[in-house]
Amino acid sequence: MDFETVAYLRANSRAWRLLRADTAPLAIHVLGTIFIVDNVRSIAESDLIARVDDLLYAVNAQTAGNSPRTAPDAVGSPDADPSPPARPTYPRSARDYVDAWASPEQGWLRKFYPEGHDEAHYDATVDVERAYGFVAGLRARSFVGTESRLSTIVELLREMVSGADPDPGARLAELRRRRDAIDAEIAKVAGGESPPLDAVALLDRYQHFSSTARELLSDFRSVEENFRTLDRGIRADIAAWEGGKGELLDQIVGERHAIADSDQGRSFQAFHDFLLSRARRDELTGLLQQLVDLDAIDVDRSLGRIHFDWLDAAERTQQTVRLLSEQLRRFLDDKVWLENRRVVELLRSIERSALAVRDASMGDLVTELDATSPSVALPMERPLYTPPLFTGVESRLDAVDADDAVDLQSLFEQVYVDSARLASTVRTALSSTDQASLLTVLRDHPATHGVAELVGYLGLVEDDFELVIDTDVEDAVLVSEPSGSASSGGGERLVRMPRVLFVRRDATRGGMLA
Repeated sequence: MDFETVAYLRANSRAWRLLRADTAPLAIHVLGTIFIVDNVRSIAESDLIARVDDLLYAVNAQTAGNSPRTAPDAVGSPDADPSPPARPTYPRSARDYVDAWASPEQGWLRKFYPEGHDEAHYDATVDVERAYGFVAGLRARSFVGTESRLSTIVELLREMVSGADPDPGARLAELRRRRDAIDAEIAKVAGGESPPLDAVALLDRYQHFSSTARELLSDFRSVEENFRTLDRGIRADIAAWEGGKGELLDQIVGERHAIADSDQGRSFQAFHDFLLSRARRDELTGLLQQLVDLDAIDVDRSLGRIHFDWLDAAERTQQTVRLLSEQLRRFLDDKVWLENRRVVELLRSIERSALAVRDASMGDLVTELDATSPSVALPMERPLYTPPLFTGVESRLDAVDADDAVDLQSLFEQVYVDSARLASTVRTALSSTDQASLLTVLRDHPATHGVAELVGYLGLVEDDFELVIDTDVEDAVLVSEPSGSASSGGGERLVRMPRVLFVRRDATRGGMLA
């Protein structure tokens, strides 16, 4: 332990402060007797003051040599010493000492009000346990057992090494070794070669057992203290929380899960489950009763019920966790209620302000509205689906006579004009200029399908050029009809038409159209 840690503990540890206090002998004796030796976990204020008063009187009587001058019942008796009574070592009242020990400056007693009680109750803090344990360890012991501790250490070491080995073969070898050792022990007992433990061996193991059992009982106050510390941290987070309630609840639930999943939480839960097992509890009861009945050593008979004290302390720790959770839920409900009340107060403040300025002149106050009414587009305002109209086609033909037969030759003489070829011809003409007239295009690429091809040029609709008709200028276009055409019979035709221009669209957008 480094120097800074020791200096910090000396300045801030309540256990260290208790050891340095002038009333340390009285506080450690009184609080240790009530809360550690008698294992009291909660005591009413009146009962505590009565017990402290009894112990205080005994201490004052003992320190004064049990002189009749200091005994209250000796004052005024005929046999009493006429000299003034001696001042007691601890002159304050029991209530004054209890209030001082429970004050925030000392913090050796925890004062609380159980649910359904109007009277304050008290419990010792973990600092009293630490100070009491330190002082108890200072006493000289005539016998210090070492064999049982060494055996426990070796056994724990074997369990850790064997349990951490991932090789199943090694674990089986360890189990077989234990089985062989047990078989050898059974053989010795059966053969009368294994004498029972003597008094020294029993005393060694008894000291180890009693110290471990009482340390385990005192550790529950540390567990409760850790839970309360975590609860205070959560309350501080709630009070200073500025985010969403969902995130806050996630954090709180996460913290609660952190308690259960922590090393301490899992160890405590395993211990609690062990005690709740009826079979194991009956086994403990039988073993402890056999221990108390031993004649070879002097056994503290209170150890016969130590497992019930463990169970009471564990239940109290569980009750503390449940109580903290309930208080935390109420704290959250109160916070939500305060927020709702704040919203109502703001709304009423706005109403009062509006009534106060209702008759006041608005002056040059100008405000702007984006719209006099909101534009709402309701989903049902959309037009419903309208099915298309059905147009029937009569494909049946009436029978005709052979004299009335239609000449179908004209159907085979129809001219097909390829619009893609015409568009390609126009693009070729526009490759070197922004616009070209139909007359120019036909001069470079004469029409091969007569007037039909001329009409095909007029029907072109393309993305890269457009057709512009100048009605102010007239052109005379000479086209040749196909020689096989039945309608025209071949030859040339002169067509007069307004001037037709093909203009590139980019030139049109750039204002280059002449």
